[in-house]
Order: sequence, then structure tokens, then C-alpha cells
Amino acid sequence: MEVILKEDVANLGHRGDVVKVADGYGRNFLLPRKLALQATAANKAVIEQMKAAAARRSAAEKAQAEELVTKLEPVVLTFTRKSGENGHLFGSVTAADIAAELEAKGFAIDRRKIQLHEPLKSVGESKVAIKLHREVTAQVTVKVVAEAGEEAPAAVAEVVETAAAE
Repeated sequence: MEVILKEDVANLGHRGDVVKVADGYGRNFLLPRKLALQATAANKAVIEQMKAAAARRSAAEKAQAEELVTKLEPVVLTFTRKSGENGHLFGSVTAADIAAELEAKGFAIDRRKIQLHEPLKSVGESKVAIKLHREVTAQVTVKVVAEAGEEAPAAVAEVVETAAAE
């Protein structure tokens, strides 16, 4: 079955693409969710108009994302967590924690856009990627420090002090 995608579908294609899919996938998933149209001559004409509108919309979204990148790049998020010896955290800093902290700073970012493959589980500083658009990614600095009441090892305390001095 040939369908025309109305929206970007992961591992299948982008908005406006004509793709060949299994009959069941098209009938039972793509068409009912209005993610695609059946590929007919009339629908192809409609899709050409939709492609032009989508290109304009995508350009506007990309411009907004690039503007947001300039605001996000200097942001430094600091998390204070309990840690054991060697700077290993008892808990972790997850994408949801980062999204909540960004929300507190005035940035409405969905946690699914935060490209954190594994939660942060050690004291220190790291860069976290935030995918704002298909072609635009921002880098945010995340610092994890040990709670003040703990006896941090000398090496970890030195890393925290140098990060704070910068």
C-alpha cells in the first residue's frame, strides 16, 4: 500500500513523503491516526500544497529553535545530591530533573527532547544535548555537586572548587 505521510513518522519518513508500507500498518495505524493519506492522484495534489505549507512552518520552527539555542547555551544547571565515596551519587540526575530545572528557569522544554542516554550518576560537570528541532541541537551545562554536609574526597572537592571558580 502506498501512503503519503502527513506528519513525520520515526523510521518511516518525513511529512509529504510517499512511502510503501504493509497494508495492515497503513490501514490500522497510519490512516486512523491521521498520520497519512492513501496515495491517489487527488491526494498527491493536496499533499503538494501541504508540503509548501509544511516547508514554511518548518522554517519558522527552525528559526524559533535557533533563537532558543542562543538563550540556552549560557545556562548552567546545578544539582545538589547526596554522594558516596569517589563522587558516585546515591540517586541520579535524570532528563525529567533537567526539564524541571529548565522549567524553573523559564524554558518550557519537553523531557523527551533532552538527549540523555543514561542518567548522570557522578559528581562533576557535563554537557547535555537538547534536540529542539530536527536540525537544531542546544548544549546545556549540568553541574552535579555533593551535599555540603558530606565529607567529599579531596579529588571530588577539587573538581567542584575548580568548576565553581569558573
